[in-house]
Amino acid sequence: MPWCEPCAKYFAPTSLTTEGCCPKCGAPIAQFDVNGNIRDSPVTARSLDLKAIARSAGEEEKAPWHFKLLVASLVVYLIWRFASLFI
Repeated sequence: MPWCEPCAKYFAPTSLTTEGCCPKCGAPIAQFDVNGNIRDSPVTARSLDLKAIARSAGEEEKAPWHFKLLVASLVVYLIWRFASLFI
């Protein structure tokens, strides 16, 4: 998401100028990819490739441990509730 430090505002990639600058103050905006790394080329309306961003977004990420703990707790709770029907 493009962030303009002088204006303290987020901008959509399509709202930037064709050079990738802020439309209000004209400052160059640092562009970051999905993982938080700085991109070499600015994201503009012409260079935005949503399919490439979607492909690289979750390939190396796994479910966090607390999500797995939540799912396991839910399964135990539902088993207990089912068993309590017959006790």
